[in-house]
This record gives sequence, structure tokens and C-alpha cells, in this order.
Amino acid sequence: MTTEALPPGIDAAFLTEALHRSGLPGGGRVREVAVRKSFPTLLSHIFRLRLDHDGAAAGFPETLILKAGLAGRPGGPWKFGSHEVAFYQKVAPATPPGLLPRCYDAASEAETGTWHLLLEDLTDSHRTATPWPLPPDLADGQAIMRARARFHAAWWDHPRLGVDIGSWPDAAGMEGWLQEMREKYARFAEQAGDGLSAGRRELYARLFEAAPRLGARYRSHRHMTIIHGDAHIWNCFLPKTAGQGEARLFDWDGWSLDVATVDLAYMMAIHWYPEMRRRFEGPLLDTYHTELLACGVRGYDRAALQEDYRLSVLWQITTPVWQHALGIPPLIWWNNLERVHMAAEDLDCRALLG
Repeated sequence: MTTEALPPGIDAAFLTEALHRSGLPGGGRVREVAVRKSFPTLLSHIFRLRLDHDGAAAGFPETLILKAGLAGRPGGPWKFGSHEVAFYQKVAPATPPGLLPRCYDAASEAETGTWHLLLEDLTDSHRTATPWPLPPDLADGQAIMRARARFHAAWWDHPRLGVDIGSWPDAAGMEGWLQEMREKYARFAEQAGDGLSAGRRELYARLFEAAPRLGARYRSHRHMTIIHGDAHIWNCFLPKTAGQGEARLFDWDGWSLDVATVDLAYMMAIHWYPEMRRRFEGPLLDTYHTELLACGVRGYDRAALQEDYRLSVLWQITTPVWQHALGIPPLIWWNNLERVHMAAEDLDCRALLG
């Protein structure tokens, strides 16, 4: 156990009420809560809680995961916490079971910026594929791809997209995004100096020039879904042994509506060096597409997936620029920059610019 203080209001009485609201059997109560483990991340603080409850609390979990805003800056410079709360309030309840950790409570306060999620603890039954930053083996990569395909398929061209779940930006919103991207890139390029070659600078210039035309794929709102937005392999829990459930996708603070291959390009082109990516990329895209079809997606053939993937890899060259602007350390954005540009070269993404 640790002596780490819980956020205000998170106590035995609150947990009892939250668990009852979530549908667990009534009559039980949590007597005491203790922090077994606690650690901060870039955007949040994670607590693993141990619950002691009375005998009438059959079905109550013995441990829970509490994810909350960082002490002293609960909202932080970003609003990812409240965005993830919205995911668990709106998207998760309508998602097929088995793809996400169960959420027992999700709340945010706009005025104070505080927020929290009370989630199923999968520590004992699940694992991450590798320690960061090591890549997965092929079997784990395929398991992660199948989980992402099942989630994407569940929301593929769903009638709620852009209605009461997420939003489609209008022309002014997309132009605003592009202008902001240009400004962030200018600061990024200035700091990178000679680390950003003339050829790569020219590629960014051509991408910004072609952006209105390339954006037609997004504006079609066809063959679109809910994407994770931070779909690296360490945001997926895999069962430790057979029979302990399926892969579970977590950390949904960057979700949005987009082309599904944004997640696939982020997973592979951003994070993997060429030798392994070249071996795994095709088989994993095959696995993903097969699972999409098995889940009922129609009218989206393997060639369409490949072209969307190439376009997503091209757009992903902007990811290190955003990461730099957010203050993410160079250890992350610099390596991402190198890997994604090598992927764009391998896939001849420059040809998409005309």
C-alpha cells in the first residue's frame, strides 16, 4: 500500500454509491479504500485501489483503477480528461462488450477542470504486449489489430457519428486547423534547424498546399468511424492466458471521428523502424481487413484500405509537429519524426501530392 492521497471526494461512501449506480447489486457497501499503487502520467494520475467491503457486497470488485486529473492542475493545458469522460459517458455504453475496460463512473466539472474515471482493474488478467518502446511480436500485433478492427467496425458509418457522438468540422473549422498546423510547423522547423532537411521541408510545404484536395477523403464522411487517436500498442491490454477475455482498448482521451487507418498508421508508421515495419505491415493490414469483413463492414476492399493507409501515413508526418507544440519531450517526437518519414518514403506517399 502507499500513502498517496486520493482526490477530494473519492472515499468509501462515494465508491459504494458509484458501484451501485453502475448496476452492481444493491445492499453492499465499501468499508474502506486504500491505494495499492499510484503514479502520474503526462496527462493524468493513475491510482490502483484496494476495496474492503462487507459480506453483502457480492459482486463488488476487490480492486479498481481510478484515473484523474493531475493534482494542482486538474484540467492541465489540455482538455483530454473531460474528453475521455465524454467517451465513457456516450461511446462506451453503446460499444459491444469485451472491447473496453468496464467503466463504473465517469465525471468532469467544467468550472474547476476536475475529472475522474473509475475503471475495471485488468492488472491480474491482462498485460501489455511489451515494455515501451519495444515492438510486439507478430501474434500480439495481430491480436491488437483484430481488437481495433472490431471496435472500428462497431462504429463504421454509424448514424450517430456527427449527430450526438463527435462532430464533423465545417470548412471554416478545417481551414482553422490547417492554419494552426502551419503556425506550429513554422516554430517546429525553426527549432529543428539543420535536423530537418530541405527535402522534408519541401514535403511539408507540398502537403499544406495539397491539404484542401487531400481533405476530400475526410469530408466524404464515408467509410469513417471513431478512432482512438493514440493507438500505440501500449494502449491495448492483452489477456495473459487463454480464457481470460479479449484484448481491451484503453486511454481514450484523444478519440475523434476519422478514417480508421489513422489509428493503424499511428501504431506502425509512427512507432516502428523500417526493418520490422516492412515485415509486419502487410500481414497486419491483412489481419485488420479480414476482421473488418467478419464484423460486417461491406464495400471497403483491401485496395481501399491500402490507399487510406498511405494517405494516413502522409498525414502522420504532422504528428511530431503537434507533439513538439504540446511540449512532449524530444525523446518521443524526434524518433517519431524519423520513423514516420521513412515510412512515407517506403510507401511513396509523396506521389499522393500530385
